[in-house]
Amino acid sequence: MEGWHGWDAYAPFYDWENARTVGRRDIPFWRRQVETTGGPVLELGSGTGRVLVPLARSGVRVVGLDRSRQMLSQARRRIRRARGTDSARLVRGDIRSLPFAQEPGFSLVMAPYGVLQSLLRNQDLRRTLRSVQGVLRPGGLFVMELVPDVPRWREYDQRLSHVGRRRGGSAEIRLVESVRQDRARQLTVFEQEFTERRGGHRSVHRFSLTFRTLSMRQMTGRLRRAGFTIERLEGDYDGGGWTTAAQTWLVVARRAA
Repeated sequence: MEGWHGWDAYAPFYDWENARTVGRRDIPFWRRQVETTGGPVLELGSGTGRVLVPLARSGVRVVGLDRSRQMLSQARRRIRRARGTDSARLVRGDIRSLPFAQEPGFSLVMAPYGVLQSLLRNQDLRRTLRSVQGVLRPGGLFVMELVPDVPRWREYDQRLSHVGRRRGGSAEIRLVESVRQDRARQLTVFEQEFTERRGGHRSVHRFSLTFRTLSMRQMTGRLRRAGFTIERLEGDYDGGGWTTAAQTWLVVARRAA
């Protein structure tokens, strides 16, 4: 199993679920990072464009990279519907080997919403950090969000997590979820079952998403070994200090000038 497996199947439901979890609470934080650095900006794992599109409206050149064709298809539709997003560009690629060697460099590389936790092996993370170093301008920022301490989450079976309708649609969606832990490998597997009902028609979509979570100490240690300086750790989207009990884990790191 690779960390990117399951994301094509997740694409049609990603925005629906995230509207019920993080929503838009993180968007002002990412806007501030863009205001601090200017462009160009690279978003790793840009998915359906949930973060990318609001940032592109600022006029700064924003590149979104994702491995999932289905996620990128959703993002393209989102960009076409939005206004003021001419500065947005989408690229299909692997975050372990970023395809931007011929470009002048990014001022900011972003990894929102636990993107790096889809890297399931140490060598995958090392390759990604080296690749980010290679595309950042000297002095550029690398900012990431980690989902807090996922390996400590309790396992559960077939729990109804969310019920609701698509925005502007008649279909009802139910998410039933199970969580499995492999604590020795720091892996958490989410077994997802989305049931969509429209009139008398019912369709069921099942897939798994796997995440690997390092402690904050482990992650910052790997960043330092990759040549980054840790500027600050934040525990919420408003700049609050980080603690192990924080509900949000944000790392702001800088490439040497």
